[in-house]
Amino acid sequence: MSIPNLLTAARIALIPCFVVAFYLPTKHAGMITAAIFCLAGATDWLDGYLARKLNQTSRFGAFLDPVADKLIVAVALVLLVGEYGSVWMTIPAVVIVSREITISALREWMAEIGQRTTVSVSYVGKLKTFIQIIAIIILLSQPADWNLKSVIVGTIFMYLAAILTLWSMIAYLKAAWAALTEK
Repeated sequence: MSIPNLLTAARIALIPCFVVAFYLPTKHAGMITAAIFCLAGATDWLDGYLARKLNQTSRFGAFLDPVADKLIVAVALVLLVGEYGSVWMTIPAVVIVSREITISALREWMAEIGQRTTVSVSYVGKLKTFIQIIAIIILLSQPADWNLKSVIVGTIFMYLAAILTLWSMIAYLKAAWAALTEK
């Protein structure tokens, strides 16, 4: 088990801590939860950096890293949907989670037929991830109060992430379309 893979595993291990922090009976629960989410993000960057720097890339790491990312984002979105209890939070969360499942399945299938690079991560996908992370951090750190400007800003970022999510999904599907429609 390499250092990058240990960091990725630690990111997954942070998920129960993240959930517990979210429900702490303190007014600082949101900030603690956002800090844990930021820590997970830092380990995501660090494990990738170390894997390249120390030449410790592996198939297991290539598998586990995106799984860890998708798990913590999905958990964060579920918590936010539950906290806000609003269709306005549910719509972008459903779009984002649905896209992640669809693209994960598409990448797996494309890898099986030897065309994994056809659906490799794009610039739009990276931008989507960045905006999505900002939205989640803002929304986790604030009370679920639609009267707060920061909540409105976080929600706008969440919708931008959802739009970029759909855009990147369409781009991935277009790139894979020939393989998908081949008989």
